[in-house]
Amino acid sequence: MRIAMVSEHADPLAALGGVDAGGQNVHVAALSTALAALGHDVEVYTRRDDPDLPERVSTDQGYEVVRVPAGPAGPVPKDELLPHMGDFARYLERQWAARRPDVAHAHFWMSGFASVLAGRRAGVPVVQTYHALGTVKRRHQGAGDTSPAQRIGIERMVGREANAIAATCDDEVAELMRMGLPRAKISVVPCGVDLHRFQPEGPVDVRGPFQRIVSVGRLVPRKGFEDLISALRSLPMVELVIAGGPVDVESDPEARRLLAHAARAGVRERVRLVGQVSRAAMPALLRSADVVACVPWYEPFGIVPLEAMACGKPVVATTVGGLVDTVVHNVTGVLVPPRDPLALVRALGPLLVDRARREACGLAGLDRVAARYTWERIAEDTERVYERATAGSAVVVGGTR
Repeated sequence: MRIAMVSEHADPLAALGGVDAGGQNVHVAALSTALAALGHDVEVYTRRDDPDLPERVSTDQGYEVVRVPAGPAGPVPKDELLPHMGDFARYLERQWAARRPDVAHAHFWMSGFASVLAGRRAGVPVVQTYHALGTVKRRHQGAGDTSPAQRIGIERMVGREANAIAATCDDEVAELMRMGLPRAKISVVPCGVDLHRFQPEGPVDVRGPFQRIVSVGRLVPRKGFEDLISALRSLPMVELVIAGGPVDVESDPEARRLLAHAARAGVRERVRLVGQVSRAAMPALLRSADVVACVPWYEPFGIVPLEAMACGKPVVATTVGGLVDTVVHNVTGVLVPPRDPLALVRALGPLLVDRARREACGLAGLDRVAARYTWERIAEDTERVYERATAGSAVVVGGTR
């Protein structure tokens, strides 16, 4: 099957940890790899943001990356990309007219916008994965939401026009139905985890005498790092390691704000911001944790809990978005309300003093990801969505295997 993966701002080859580089990049890269391994022909279309990068790259993982000339060939914040989606759609239409894919799989709302425009003209069915929804972002950020005003309306239009929708969790299904999109069009296909990279055995980062909480994510307020720092006041002999942000993390305004908060809380010496951590180095960091904390105010899905569970670590997570699906309360970890440092203390404290419970949670988490969240399983689930989207089209749905 010929698959056009469209990811307008999230290049699967980009370094992670920046403002607009995170879970979607991982998802697109891993899903493309898994689909290619099943025998499919996968091309990933992403916006060209560096004039020195080649237009087309064949990866060692079996898929190709095509960098689309849409807007300036330099970094542009994703919330400013909408005016360039017309050019993106026209490029897709030209490419698809010359070599028609069997299905286009769009990731994020602007990719969906470009894909349904091009797909309508080129006769290509479209599957949509939103990764995040404007209604949820506006609900939580209010006046701080920097998304274009047209976002929610375009998301509804994309959902109506797409042949199928792959939601990443049950919470997203409910939100899509509240937007007026039909349940029959929606399937749940979560993110996955690479069990070859993330596993209990392997190198472990060096640590000092303190117990360690690790938290990973972009340095933005909604990730809840400030709440973890506040909780640290009631957790003596425990350090907090936060991974994410730029390589030069001390230059980041949010990093400086968090460290200032740690100083006011009297825990500055127990808070470490390590900046951007490569995918290769991430397993060793997670293995060094006693507990991995994922405590955003809201989260469309969240890959880090899966990676932590794959490393055999218990997870403390907030009851938001996909975290409710992945973390089983009191089995693979503990779920707590968002924005509640006291609840974090009550969850983290007992886990940190009970090694047997941490190990039990870690084993349960490992079993859970192996049963439900391998990328091979996610690719097979995605194939079934493609089959629905292309029903009636003369395509071979299965790969060569």
